[in-house]
Amino acid sequence: MFAVLKTGGKQYKVQSGDMLRVEKLAADAGETVQFNDILMLGGDKVVVGAPLIEGAGVQAEVVDQIKGEKLIHFVKRRRKHSSQRTKGHRQKLTLIKITEILEAGADKSGVKAAVGAGSVPGAKAAPAAKAAKADAPAAGGDDLSQITGVGPAAVKKLNEAGITTFAQLAAVDPETFEATKVKPEWVDQAKTLA
Repeated sequence: MFAVLKTGGKQYKVQSGDMLRVEKLAADAGETVQFNDILMLGGDKVVVGAPLIEGAGVQAEVVDQIKGEKLIHFVKRRRKHSSQRTKGHRQKLTLIKITEILEAGADKSGVKAAVGAGSVPGAKAAPAAKAAKADAPAAGGDDLSQITGVGPAAVKKLNEAGITTFAQLAAVDPETFEATKVKPEWVDQAKTLA
């Protein structure tokens, strides 16, 4: 039986007992990790995910944290007064040994998920927080940035001055309002939106 898994932006075809060098994982030598992004399972019956197979997983034991071979990046510009630069790089990798391929029940196995070393555990929560922040003006008032020419800084100044709705902005006199410079066309657009 074989599986095609995705990790570190690459896809690997693996069988039980295979040794792999993958992008660095946040795990120590001797730990068991599980890859949950399974694209395909093969064997007696081939199963192709759309894009992933639910409940499937590949468990592996971390053998060591290693570095790849050295790559030299040399840049030379021809002609007079040219410059040249040499840089070297060794990619950080994790050496793993595939121990088991699970067709189902991987989510209940209790094995730590394989996470890249560069990824932040709370990274998935950030877009949700950003969406909640975008919905906040709608809950407390109107989204004043819909008005042409009103950017985030102007919205912030208007909110600090107590103007959160289109109706409040429509009632403002641009000549006498002092919290921020209010343009007459903002007031006109606020009247139509209110």
